[in-house]
Amino acid sequence: MTPKTWFITGGTPGGFGMAYAEAALELGDQVVLTARRTDALRDWERANSGRALVLPLDVTDPAAVEAAVKAAEERFGGIDVLVNNAGRGWYGSVEGSSDAAVRQQLELNFFAVLTVLRAVLPGMRARRSGWVVNMSSVAGVRGVTGFGYYSAAKHAVEAITEVLRAEVAPLGIKVLAVEPGAFRTRAYAGFADEPVEEEIADYRPMLDGVRATMVDQDGNQPGDPRRGVQAVLAAMAQEAPPHRLVLGSAAFDAVTATFEDALADVRASEPLSRGADFDPLPGRT
Repeated sequence: MTPKTWFITGGTPGGFGMAYAEAALELGDQVVLTARRTDALRDWERANSGRALVLPLDVTDPAAVEAAVKAAEERFGGIDVLVNNAGRGWYGSVEGSSDAAVRQQLELNFFAVLTVLRAVLPGMRARRSGWVVNMSSVAGVRGVTGFGYYSAAKHAVEAITEVLRAEVAPLGIKVLAVEPGAFRTRAYAGFADEPVEEEIADYRPMLDGVRATMVDQDGNQPGDPRRGVQAVLAAMAQEAPPHRLVLGSAAFDAVTATFEDALADVRASEPLSRGADFDPLPGRT
């Protein structure tokens, strides 16, 4: 079979990006792995010479994204699988987060996803085939206290993924949202040294608790990135792939409870919901 070419953002060693890259190579495929800082990836690139290409990339820079996609297509002839993995968690209260911090994390966690999508999709449309894997989060389904704007960005990723799936399905392109819980990556590593930027004293106890939890969980998260990626590959290989894939036992429990609670809440207000319509016209029901 002809090897597929994967374009993966957020290639930090020890994270999901590298786990996807390793899994793709094990399948006999080719990988373009991008990251803001690539020094730690050069030995890996040399070890997989001819099948791996490492590119420095700031996904919030549209011109850089276009250049990276063009380099990938010129090197391997086209992109078959896009993994939108780059992202970062910020914590802060909804009221007390600065405008600059809010815009910065929305740029990375949502708008950059769109930038990469728009750069890769023309090639997939031309070939009438492709896979888009958008790395969302449990926070994209169930808002996480203290991570309001990160949750908002991931909710937006969920929505755009759902709409995109319907739009590109007739073009032979498949789309999957992946919703991990707590996985043993380096995502929590910076919380111990990261100050809480919060000017409203009322929220500081909550945010101090959030920070303490993240520091305590660092290195103890139950999720295994390699097993998570294998679950994604198994989902992609199904005859009827799922629209979303929750990763991790605690994540599965949280997401299912959220949907069940939401459905119960909606149904409890059914008379109010239906009562908002005009009365039926005479002779019509």
